[in-house]
Amino acid sequence: MNDAVSTVKSRNILVLGAGELGMPVLRNLARRAKDIDGAKISVLLRASAVASDAPAKQRDISEIREAGIEIVVGDLVNSSIDELASVFSRYDTVIGCAGYAAGINTPMKLAKAALQSGIPRYFPWQFGVDFEAIGRGGPQDIFDAQLDVRELLRSQNKTEWVIISTGMFMNYLFEPEFGVVDLENSEVHALGSLDTAVTLTTPDDIGVLTAEIVFFEPTIRNEIVFLAGDTVTYGQVADKLEAALGRPFKRSVWSVPFLMEQLASDPTNMMRKYRAAFAIGRGVSWDKAGTFNDRQSIPVTDLSALIDADLRAGQHGK
Repeated sequence: MNDAVSTVKSRNILVLGAGELGMPVLRNLARRAKDIDGAKISVLLRASAVASDAPAKQRDISEIREAGIEIVVGDLVNSSIDELASVFSRYDTVIGCAGYAAGINTPMKLAKAALQSGIPRYFPWQFGVDFEAIGRGGPQDIFDAQLDVRELLRSQNKTEWVIISTGMFMNYLFEPEFGVVDLENSEVHALGSLDTAVTLTTPDDIGVLTAEIVFFEPTIRNEIVFLAGDTVTYGQVADKLEAALGRPFKRSVWSVPFLMEQLASDPTNMMRKYRAAFAIGRGVSWDKAGTFNDRQSIPVTDLSALIDADLRAGQHGK
């Protein structure tokens, strides 16, 4: 599949979304584009986001404009495939950064629009786990939808695609709603077992690495590119927290049967779907050696560095 050398170059790039991942991707694409002849970055945003009075949104819009990124107004959820294809066709590369908040059907809708538009290159929203290794029919139905997108992209040869596998966003590990790390009660709830591993990468690092992958020579085509900021077991998460924060952390295990039972009692709960999928432990971790960042010697944030920067600093500031 990858034997032919691609002649495609990403020069006129549209990013879909400017949220937790979209902003780091935009920031780094704009930085890299300065050194590349003819490279131009645009972002598709909802009209409500551009007009928002929220200070955080206003800061993002200002940063986008100051970086020389063109804002294109559009709506991924409410626009038809035809309407989206018409917008996409003005670019040579589209990068999906809208996340799952757009809904379970949106990844396929965007992929169909990308193929219909005839764009040379497409990066779907697949910044996550190894969906193939996980397989179909697991607790997180969004993963099945992502496999459908992969099958569609592989079934054609007009648009080249690149999928970037990042593992879990590193900060997600500390989301109170996710429940793995309970800082207040100094406890780690291991998903599956204390020896179950998870690959973690920060959104900022994903932004840096995505920009490198987009402009990489020779052009990467029809390939899944793996990244990793760190790969750790839940037991190691507790060890690293203890070492950095100087206090003991209790370890408890949320087993797969327990998490599946929790999910059965609330089958549409997104967090419970994720917890059960990560607890099974298949396709959610890989060795950092051999990843794109490792092969290119690009420095990334590991878990200890994140704890030091974000949690230890906060603890000492109290």
